[in-house]
Amino acid sequence: MLNKICNFISKYMAGIVIVVAAMALLLPASFNWISTSWITPLLGLVMFGMGLTLDPHDFKVVFTRPKDIIIGSLAQFIIMPLTAFLLSRVFGLSDELAIGVILVGCCPGGTASNVMTYLAKGDLALSVGMTTVSTVLAPFLTPLLTLLYAGERVHVNALGMFLSIIEVVILPIILGFVFKKLFPRQTQRLSAYLPAFSSVMIALIVGIIVSANAPKLLTGGLLIVLVVVLHNICGLSMGYLVGRALRLSHKKCSAISIEVGMQNSGLASSLATVHFAMYPMATVPGAVFSVWHNVSGAVVAKIYAKQQEKKEKAEQ
Repeated sequence: MLNKICNFISKYMAGIVIVVAAMALLLPASFNWISTSWITPLLGLVMFGMGLTLDPHDFKVVFTRPKDIIIGSLAQFIIMPLTAFLLSRVFGLSDELAIGVILVGCCPGGTASNVMTYLAKGDLALSVGMTTVSTVLAPFLTPLLTLLYAGERVHVNALGMFLSIIEVVILPIILGFVFKKLFPRQTQRLSAYLPAFSSVMIALIVGIIVSANAPKLLTGGLLIVLVVVLHNICGLSMGYLVGRALRLSHKKCSAISIEVGMQNSGLASSLATVHFAMYPMATVPGAVFSVWHNVSGAVVAKIYAKQQEKKEKAEQ
């Protein structure tokens, strides 16, 4: 019974996140009893779950295929931050919305990207390798890029952000990895439930953020949604185009596209909550991105999978 429930949650994650966001928006009382201070520990649990799934083999691709990893990582940390900065300027976003969008752009790839790459029949090893590398680089690049693109608008405590990312991302992943090594049998039993667990944590984070900002979202939410959607679509399309321009295979292009387009938006909301508390709306772009990128990711995964199937039939 529990397996069926977990499979249902994993399969319909995008729909569940949308329902939670709608509930939090229309009935804020359903989630606003949970303090926004819970966002960071909830994200830490998601990262601990990621650590439980890591395997030394995941790091092998970094050394055996450095060219692919470098291309993907450069695309990740150039396209999304720059696009976020340009969109915030083009749409004349306020400081608090601009910092929220820029934070999303400067964060590493999201763990859901690996699932979407698998569904897209893309290069899963490349996707996992990119997620791992971008997560390891995040404590250094996320604060520096945020300072570069948002430092003129607001005060950015780069050192504080570095320490926060270590605390909420790197340490939980290490703890999860160590737990797996020390307790392999228990980890094996837990592995079937991890995707559903992460989905529930992400949905809770979305619910907390949306409910806390429901009144402002109802009055000016369309602009935020528009910018977030454009940001995500630019990442997905430009990630694929970079791969094609460098003559990479469709499977590699699919992986880079999804990895670039899908961000660790929960981390963006956590950083906004901790370091930009004077700008409460800065948490919202991350929450909206968490909802939208699961929808767009599922859609492009189907498109890429069909293209891969056609390619395979043509080669037979």
